[in-house]
This record gives sequence, C-alpha cells and structure tokens, in this order.
Amino acid sequence: MKSLKERIAEDKVLLGTVVFNPLMAILAERAGFDALYLGGNTLGLAKGVIEANLNLTEMVQAGSDIRTVTDAPLLLDAAAGWGDAMHMHRTVSMSEAAGFSAIEIEDQVLPKRAHHHIGVEHMIPQDLMAAKIEEAADARRSEDFVIIGRTNGIRNTGMDDALRRGEAYKKAGADMLMLFPRNPEEVRHVHERLGGPFYYNVPHGGLSGFGLTLDEMATYGCRILTDSVMPLIAAYKAWRDCYAATAGTLEYPDLPRAEVDALEEELFDVIGIDKLIEIEKRTVEKE
Repeated sequence: MKSLKERIAEDKVLLGTVVFNPLMAILAERAGFDALYLGGNTLGLAKGVIEANLNLTEMVQAGSDIRTVTDAPLLLDAAAGWGDAMHMHRTVSMSEAAGFSAIEIEDQVLPKRAHHHIGVEHMIPQDLMAAKIEEAADARRSEDFVIIGRTNGIRNTGMDDALRRGEAYKKAGADMLMLFPRNPEEVRHVHERLGGPFYYNVPHGGLSGFGLTLDEMATYGCRILTDSVMPLIAAYKAWRDCYAATAGTLEYPDLPRAEVDALEEELFDVIGIDKLIEIEKRTVEKE
C-alpha cells in the first residue's frame, strides 16, 4: 500500500473528510474517502467547546481510538502545535505514535484564542513558525510522516505576506502547504508562486459554488481536499431534530419501528458484532 506521501506526489486530488470518533471513521472509509481528518474545530464543538480548549493528549487519544478501526490515512489538525519549536518534538512523536499519517501546524499564537471565529487572528513571526516546521520535520521517525505548514496570512496580513510565509515554511521542511485562497484567481496565483503540493479545505457549499472542478484543483497543485465541517453539521441537525421530536413522548414518527430495527442491525454490522460473537462462541461461550 502506498504511503500518504507517495500518494500526494501523484497528479490527482485525494478527497478527505472530517471524523472525530471510530464510527465516523468506519463510515467514511466505507463511503470511499481517500483520507480522514481529525479536525480541532469539529472535535471541540462535539465536546461543547472550541478547538482552543483542546490539548495534545485529547487529540492523540481521539486519533488512537480512530486508528483502532481503520488503516486509512489520518491527518491531525494540530492547531499551533501546542508549543514553540522545542515542543514540536513531543507533538510530532506523540502524533506518529498514535498512527497519524500527517500533521497540520498553523502560524498562530499560543495559547489559541477564540477571536479567529470573528475574523481576528494573531499570527506569530514568520521565522518562529519556520523554526517550528523545521523541528517538526526533524522530529519525525518516518520520512513518510507528512508535515503540513499552514498560514492564515491571505485573510489576515495579505497575499504577499502569505506567499512569503509559504516559501519559508516549504524551505523549512513542510511537505505540503495550507493556505486559504478565497477565489479561483487566488488559487491560481498561489500555485504560480509556490507550486504546491497544497492541502485545502473545501469551501462551504463545495467546489461547485467556488468555481473550480477537481481536475482544475489538481492542475493548481491541490493534492488533498477535505470537507472539515459538513459531517458535524449534518449530525448536529439530525441530533437536534431527533431530540426535539422525542422530548416529552419518546416517539419519533419520522423513523418507523421497522426502519429503526433495520438501522440498528446495520450499525451492528458496521462495528463487526458478528465477529465478536463468533469469538465468544469459540472461547468463553462454548456450547
């Protein structure tokens, strides 16, 4: 099986999606996604907070849980890496040990703040971030472990600064770059200057509303394109509607009994309950 690093060297876009627990990972892999993304935003929201409140141990534990059920490449949203350049060695070592295939590190201040949710970002100096990237690359035990250098400069300090940062992070050892071009013209401009490979999040509404096709994204250096939010939003809507419908009566008219039973059986199949029962029959439940 090719490593993630080998696959991003090819001229096509790998499609990823966000997961934050093993069941989501199984379903995403069965659906055919090329890669899985443990996003801080979604995991934080699922815990009732934001990603700024999460720590390395939580993320690594969640990643380890996911890796118990899938061999699909798993990418870690490591926010600002939970430290300065010196701290990257532990961050990367723990991430590799948990089975992640890649780590995304961004050039934000620590501790992380909530203000970026209202468009205010606090970026660290370029040289400090480059040092973090360099130490992250040096810390990995396997050259197949992918380092993604992320900058939010386009929307904060401008395109020129973002491009300078991208060049510096690539020179420091980043295998991929993550920027946030806001339209097709910026996608093309970033590619002309930096070449790629790039890791991008799909805009809300998908590429159809963005003005580029997958083939065009590949042409402009994108090698991983991830939906970092839709699965959580869809799940949130389902949970909200279910609780609203069942509160007070515990009746859910939108799902007839037969459909509930069928979905429960499907869920048991997804987690492999038949195999577990078969093991018990061979061992502790012999007839």
